[in-house]
Amino acid sequence: MMITDTHTHLYSEEFEQDRNEMIQRAIDAGVSRFFIPAIDSTCTEAMYELEKNYPENVFLMMGLHPTYVKDNYEDELQHVVQELTKRKFCAIGEIGIDLYWDKTHLPQQQDAFRRQIKLAKQYKLPIVIHCREAFDEIFEILEEEKSADLFGIFHCFSGTYEQALQAISYNMKLGIGGVVTFKNGKIDQFLNQIDLEHIVLETDAPYLAPVPYRGKRNESSYIISVAEKLAQIYGLTVAEIAAQTTANSKAVFGV
Repeated sequence: MMITDTHTHLYSEEFEQDRNEMIQRAIDAGVSRFFIPAIDSTCTEAMYELEKNYPENVFLMMGLHPTYVKDNYEDELQHVVQELTKRKFCAIGEIGIDLYWDKTHLPQQQDAFRRQIKLAKQYKLPIVIHCREAFDEIFEILEEEKSADLFGIFHCFSGTYEQALQAISYNMKLGIGGVVTFKNGKIDQFLNQIDLEHIVLETDAPYLAPVPYRGKRNESSYIISVAEKLAQIYGLTVAEIAAQTTANSKAVFGV
């Protein structure tokens, strides 16, 4: 059984003490593909180091996370552009809009999101979207940019059924992680109305650990709990969930 974690911050400082053991636990559990989102320029070297150590398992994205869009965001976007000219990446991500922490940089977040979508189209890459309290703002830009060459993943999807359908209409898969196991997560109530071909699995480790690990540091091996919840929702085996969602990840990332 091959499971794909489409969104995991393996370079996080929270794994400083046991990173290799944590990754090995995931591989032993059948999680053999790890897709690593960028945050800003400070994580680039750590991402490259991960890829060097796990060349068969680790796939890197490049992008500027919306909560790191500050007054110096032009410099950060220039870093993204420079890295894209040097080598191949599997996606532009994670990018988007986050109005939970800070609304003061909304214009800059919108600008950064638009410009990174254009980079994705230029390099024929998928985008991986971060959305927090910003569905309307994100959908507005996706509506402007929609085209056959705009596609990707709506990471950590936690919206309504209607928002799920809207995301899918823009050629986005829904990234499903720990939230689906939460009692108040709500997405478990309608997911069975969404065809499994639109779903990919993720952890967002070290954040958003699923039940029964909620409140603890998340890690990629815990994706099994997410797969088990989806198996229950769809009336399938965990192996069937793993196979379909991994196929879906390959359709998005091309690897």
